[in-house]
Amino acid sequence: MKRYGFGLSALIVLAGVLLHFPDYVAMEDMHYMMADMDMSAGMTIGMLLTIGGIILGVWSLLPSRAERAVRAMRAPTGKFAALDGAALTGAHRALAGVLTIGLVVDTMKPASLGFVTPGLAAEYGMTTSQAAGLPFVAITGTVIGSLVWGILGDIFGRRSTILISALMYIGTSICGFMPSFEGNLVMCFFMGMSAGGMLPIVFSLMSESIPTRHRGWLLVLQSGLGTTLGYLIASGAASVLAPEFGWRSLWLLGAPTGLLLVVLTRWIPESPRYLLACGRDAEAAEVMARYGVRAIEATDSAETDAPPEQPVPAGQSQKTRRVSALIGLPYRTRTLGIVLYGLGWGAVNWGFVTFLPVFLQATGAGTNASRLLFFSSLFALPATAVAAVLYARWSSRRSMLVYSAGTVAVLLLFSLLSPQEPGNGGLFIGLVGVLLAGIGGMIAMLSPYAAEVYPTTLRATGSGVAAASSKVGGMFGPLLLTSAPRIEALALVCAAPVAAALLALWRTGMETAGQPLVEAVTPTGTPTAGEG
Repeated sequence: MKRYGFGLSALIVLAGVLLHFPDYVAMEDMHYMMADMDMSAGMTIGMLLTIGGIILGVWSLLPSRAERAVRAMRAPTGKFAALDGAALTGAHRALAGVLTIGLVVDTMKPASLGFVTPGLAAEYGMTTSQAAGLPFVAITGTVIGSLVWGILGDIFGRRSTILISALMYIGTSICGFMPSFEGNLVMCFFMGMSAGGMLPIVFSLMSESIPTRHRGWLLVLQSGLGTTLGYLIASGAASVLAPEFGWRSLWLLGAPTGLLLVVLTRWIPESPRYLLACGRDAEAAEVMARYGVRAIEATDSAETDAPPEQPVPAGQSQKTRRVSALIGLPYRTRTLGIVLYGLGWGAVNWGFVTFLPVFLQATGAGTNASRLLFFSSLFALPATAVAAVLYARWSSRRSMLVYSAGTVAVLLLFSLLSPQEPGNGGLFIGLVGVLLAGIGGMIAMLSPYAAEVYPTTLRATGSGVAAASSKVGGMFGPLLLTSAPRIEALALVCAAPVAAALLALWRTGMETAGQPLVEAVTPTGTPTAGEG
């Protein structure tokens, strides 16, 4: 049953989503407004199918307790060294392409919040502050999803957790059909969980599969493109679909994009490093052969003399141990720097950029907000390529410092020049373009960096903490909007945590450019990095 369980679950979830469409189409004369309408029998059955299908999918993917015992992470074996000098093959490129699509879809969902909020407020007769509860709940879901999926990725595997996220993408698209505001809150929370869970797993899988000399630039380029294109598509969809089909249509995109990911997962094998660390050597050899790599034993004593995995203390779960390990030696300082950097980016992205359409609407430019942000986001594309080159060829740490410093500078200009005023469209596009380039570079480097500074046994968990920290700013976005009702004040408030992150990274940052992945820790607490 488990063998075919996931495919069956995807069909059940899709059927549940489709059963909601007749009620949505029936509201065409009302511009697809469904506020306070009664849920039909079709919608009720569809919701039950969606929930049941997701439960079936999760059950079919997660291993049993006996399987988990066999898969328990162990100390490195030395066979990771075979991945260091491998050539970049078509299988690597296919993996990167598919996971980039996953990142684009992942970014589209939370990026749509700013475009959904004005229409939602109008339909439910709410003030902007009241409607801001939706972004708060959705981003809270992404924070929880990043943490939970990161831990599950280290316990159950990278590929399984990606498939669960894709399935939830399809199911949570019914957020666009919810008649009540409370229903929107519940469904958008789970939508946020699915979106938050994709990010840490993608970069854990990518960093563990790509050869060392290609890892840095490819991960940063992938991260930047995923973020930029996700925002670009979200803003483009808002300008094309929302005027014709209403704000709800932006949530409905989750169904086709999630289905696309499910189809494309045939090109996503499990991480060979994860398989080796779990003792599943035969499966690891099959995946490595797919990449044109043959497992060999390393000769470096730093790799083969790694200390054994410590047993889990009585009463302490694997989940608890993994989280506590991130704040212990030798990971405490790097975790602090990563968290502060993520918080700084999140404050700008979710507290400033997300609410730009709201400010533009208040100044009479609301009808052009999506178009202005669409064109502004185009400026971020070349900045992503520059970030990838700097990160891989120059310095990962210094590149992150440069982009965060640029972000602070642009926010200070926003606080002084008031470019959102009518008639300043050119200045607005320019500054927002530079700002999106700055934060695009920041987030493009954060996830690859987090994946590179933790060992295989903690990589997904550490990446989840980094992803969660970058989303926490969204939880405070509505509060920032209330406490700083003018865009000038909001720019200053958002610049402060980025400046703090800049200082933290300068003091605690670890250089990773051109270095093999950290795989073990010596008894003295010093990380060894010879198994790339």
